[in-house]
Amino acid sequence: MKNHDLKGKRVLVFGAGKSGTAACRLLHRIGAVPYLYDQKTEQDTEKLNDAIGTETEMVLGELPDSRLQETDLAVMSPGVPCDIPVVIRIRAAGIPVWSEIELAYRVGGGKVLAITGTNGKTTTTTLLGKIMSDYYPEVSVVGNIGDPYTDAAADLSEEAWTVAEISSFQLETIETFHPAGSVITNITEDHLNRHHTMEEYIRVKERIAENQTEADLCVLNYEDPVLRAFGETLSCRVLYFSSRRALTRGIYLDGGMIRLRDEGREVDIIRTDELQLLGTHNYENYMCAIALADFAGVPMEQIRRSCAEFKGVAHRIEFVGEKQGVRYYNDSKGTNPDAAIKAIQAMNRPTLLIGGGYDKESVYDEWIRSFEGKVRYLVLIGQTREKIARTAVQCGFPEEHILLRENLEEAVQTCADLARAGDAVLLSPACASWGQFKNYEERGDLFRAYADRLPD
Repeated sequence: MKNHDLKGKRVLVFGAGKSGTAACRLLHRIGAVPYLYDQKTEQDTEKLNDAIGTETEMVLGELPDSRLQETDLAVMSPGVPCDIPVVIRIRAAGIPVWSEIELAYRVGGGKVLAITGTNGKTTTTTLLGKIMSDYYPEVSVVGNIGDPYTDAAADLSEEAWTVAEISSFQLETIETFHPAGSVITNITEDHLNRHHTMEEYIRVKERIAENQTEADLCVLNYEDPVLRAFGETLSCRVLYFSSRRALTRGIYLDGGMIRLRDEGREVDIIRTDELQLLGTHNYENYMCAIALADFAGVPMEQIRRSCAEFKGVAHRIEFVGEKQGVRYYNDSKGTNPDAAIKAIQAMNRPTLLIGGGYDKESVYDEWIRSFEGKVRYLVLIGQTREKIARTAVQCGFPEEHILLRENLEEAVQTCADLARAGDAVLLSPACASWGQFKNYEERGDLFRAYADRLPD
């Protein structure tokens, strides 16, 4: 087990959400002395203590200097930006700042397979988790996918495999985090409200391979020029994937076959018509998961079986039902324009599209242009609705087919009123859910519920 040496240490856990309470639970288990800090003064402390499971000191609102003088370590929840004044004060006081991922890695045993990227992380992580669990007895699927790594860490033996979805927010404050295998699925514009520039966003994403060595593997998208160049700088093994060309060494899509060439092997893995998920972006997700599972020692026959059985994840181009000949699809996880483009490309019928949400300072031109005659109506909600509407008009989308609505329920009803048999209604917002919803899961669940209520 990795040496964490935190027994008796005073640890500030920043953020009273799911990640923060999970970090507190882990710190109590290993004998540290955590206190939970949140800038919001209105917190239900009794409920938080129930979530942690142990009486935990809490500091709300302003963080006194006296607290910093007695603090040995700070653990950041992913939602806490690293450039806000209180975090700058913590660093200035000489206190180490770790992400929850760093904390969990230092405590947990075994090996880690880590997945990051702008899009495809959750599908790749879920699929890889299935492949690994179908073969190995001790596998945990954790991270940005919903189950905190810190909840699993203390129980991970040296034989364990951890499959972790890692966000850029979590990579900002790693130190020793060292996955045996890593993937960067792709990098497109996202989270600029947090990282401010694409250069910084790329730098943080690439940190996933920062501590990898010659014995490790990093899987990268050959069709992304930034990642192709990044691969040439790494000391670990690099395996590229591509959906556009045959690679002399790598995993690639060759017609309808996913094929692997690596270290003298050439293996026909599985045909795309044997898979239950459609779309080139999903074939890329399969390639990433297959490459890591192969590296981890899973026999190819088991990989084939697991891939063929995989049904996908909720909220990602999820078919939720058909009403009066209209098919309804939930792509609430399409929280940026590039992800939403993938959903549009997967549609094979005229589409009424629901978009809009929290403004992450994204640009929507390319998303609008991807409509290519598929989108009959664009129904917009949330903070970005006027911004997207202006962009759509500028890109030539007919203004009379752009409708602004106050909430998701109104948007679903509007689409139901306008849709014809043979159409699709797609929720793929190209925006985050914050402001109107707790998270993208709640948004997707509500879409499903509103669609279910429509008359048959």
